[in-house]
Amino acid sequence: MIDRITPRRTRVGLVSGGLGAYWPQFPALLPQLQASARRVTERLSTMDCEVVDAGFVSDAREGAAAAEKLRVAGCDLIIGFLTTYLTSSMLAPVAQRSGAPVLLLNLQPTEVMDHESFDTGAWLAYCGACPLPEMANAFRRLGVEFRSVSGYLEDERAWTRISRWIKAAGVRAALRRGRHGLLGHLYPGMMDVSTDPTLVSAQLGGHVEILEVDDLRVRVEKVTEAETKDRVELAREVFTVDESVVDEDFAWGARVSVALDRLVDDFSLDSLAYYHRGLDGETHERVGAGFILGASLLTARGIPAVGEYELRTSLAMLVMDRLGAGGSFTELQALNFRDGVVEMGHDGPAHLGISARKPLLRGLGVYHGKRGWGVSVEFDVKHGPVTLCGLGQRRDGTFTLIASEGTVVPGPLLRIGNTTSRVDFGCDPGEWTDAWSASGIAHHWALGTGHRVAELTAVADLLGLELTVVRP
Repeated sequence: MIDRITPRRTRVGLVSGGLGAYWPQFPALLPQLQASARRVTERLSTMDCEVVDAGFVSDAREGAAAAEKLRVAGCDLIIGFLTTYLTSSMLAPVAQRSGAPVLLLNLQPTEVMDHESFDTGAWLAYCGACPLPEMANAFRRLGVEFRSVSGYLEDERAWTRISRWIKAAGVRAALRRGRHGLLGHLYPGMMDVSTDPTLVSAQLGGHVEILEVDDLRVRVEKVTEAETKDRVELAREVFTVDESVVDEDFAWGARVSVALDRLVDDFSLDSLAYYHRGLDGETHERVGAGFILGASLLTARGIPAVGEYELRTSLAMLVMDRLGAGGSFTELQALNFRDGVVEMGHDGPAHLGISARKPLLRGLGVYHGKRGWGVSVEFDVKHGPVTLCGLGQRRDGTFTLIASEGTVVPGPLLRIGNTTSRVDFGCDPGEWTDAWSASGIAHHWALGTGHRVAELTAVADLLGLELTVVRP
């Protein structure tokens, strides 16, 4: 019922190689290595990425030509497949010119050599490990960061690790190319959520578009009755509508939702953070209060939209969404010491794709801590493993990634128009809360499905951020 956006596919540049001096010495070696390279291309092509294959290189000149091809392609990740020994001069230009992170693969043909039958030529097909330390040393001296995965061609553990790096490269690309809307003004007094937009561009890339509430108000005024009616009908299909919902408020939320879609399209936004205080029910206050329905629908489409001007959390939600984890706007609500769980969630925008059941629209006569009234989204996240992910900020302005893994478990929930989940972190909820708060997290974060620390470790590496994992 909700059409997700189609993000740009992660572009992976591939170059395979070996030392050309071997080919006349061992005629059967090159065809075997080229077959291995084709198998790597096949496996990469199944990983929801676009593969730019620069071919097989045998000397430094061919390496330089491959480097130029991959530079022009604008890759998000460069993979160098070490099929056998090759000199570092053959891959150095590839790593230096692309401007993309580098992953080196050492995947030998099978788990083990047949020592009884192998001659030198057969052994060389298993010799991809030999140049790996050379590459590492040379790349460090050249100032090139790199990662590596060692295994064999059909080693699923190795391919799981490779998949993580490709996903992480996609997240990095989403941030570097992203356009992030910041609409309205800071929630007064929330010092933890204040973020300098220039630091986002400096550390993560991308662009922060500063918007005003009038940018949305004007679009709201242009929404037709027919468009509003259609959005109400869509919402009735997506949500269970509680009897507390007032028709007038429902229609207003639907109208703002249509306008939000236009705002996102007009400014080509990949995420949106907003807040507007307003006064005495005037138009701007009503526009700010009408966000929740439309922001939740946007988030479900893959365009995170959050309240309280939480730019960093909208970025954390974008990270989790691009990892396939969803990512819903979340804060602490209460601790349940009897059941050993932490209750967390938020009023306002939610990621509908990770709801345990059909989400509920509830009518609220007042929003706690905010002006206005209207409809709000209520649900519990799917039961099972989950990961919290937040973007922290140190005193010097440096961003950090902060994460913790837990499990959403069933039990009693509040019915106040909030997303609420009971998360078991496998320890005393008070001890976890103290450790989480001491990590440098702000009071909002993204909650996504699955245990994602391994993937976030790769994301942090490619972004150049420190990752703090809370495991009390």
